[in-house]
Amino acid sequence: MKCLLVGHLVIDIVVRGSRSETRIGGGAYYSALALAKFCDVEILTSVGEDFPEKWIKELEERGIKLNIIPSKTSTAYELRYLDGNTRTLRLLARAEQITEVPDKRYDMVILNPVANEIPPETVEAFKRRTDFLAADVQGFIRKPQPGMVELIERETSFLKGVKVLHADLLELPYLKNLQPEDVEVLLASNGPEPGRAYLRGREYIYRPVRVEVEESTGAGDVFLAAFSYFYKSCPFIQALKRANAFTGLFLERRSFDFSMEDVDELAMRVKVERSEDAS
Repeated sequence: MKCLLVGHLVIDIVVRGSRSETRIGGGAYYSALALAKFCDVEILTSVGEDFPEKWIKELEERGIKLNIIPSKTSTAYELRYLDGNTRTLRLLARAEQITEVPDKRYDMVILNPVANEIPPETVEAFKRRTDFLAADVQGFIRKPQPGMVELIERETSFLKGVKVLHADLLELPYLKNLQPEDVEVLLASNGPEPGRAYLRGREYIYRPVRVEVEESTGAGDVFLAAFSYFYKSCPFIQALKRANAFTGLFLERRSFDFSMEDVDELAMRVKVERSEDAS
């Protein structure tokens, strides 16, 4: 299976108390690592000369192909953690927009913007490059100017017709002219708390298994990628349970060093029920 991830690779400065570390990040990065367990993975991104070459080589060593649009600078964020699930986010710099679309088809394309780098025209172009287009809302509704990250209301009807759309539950009010029934699957996650999932507009509640979490960076990106992959071959509820389990194991271990047997065992503890049946 050939999978393409679209979005900026990011220079993340992660701060916890008096400690700080600089590392690679971005939705496309975390989704790519998740899918590399199963697929031939390519990333379409834009980075500058300030992006460490060793990070690019590390991705290539994992078998991930990179298609890079040159930029004067790379996208950079400061992530300041208050606890495992709470952080503040500040945009420091932003790379070029992604307007180039490869002239070939993919089995799956996932759009992972982090700083409003994917314009609607690019989304429309990718609808013609794949039968399975998935997307994460977060980067489409972030104000692209440097500073503390602000969410902005946006006309998002250009996302209608995607196969899978992921958002944080708190992001949904910022989506104008887009309803759950406008996409095949809408995933509305809520950190460790019960989330919502919509299949052709019908609402389900899912309850993730609790795991020890030092930080939540990448959780939504892994969840979206894992669900999209499983949904190509599994029924909706099974894919939802497996994606929750896959994400929980990643958050617990901060790696993908686990087996599908581990995933399936944990998935049995994930509860999913129709909204009208929930207590």
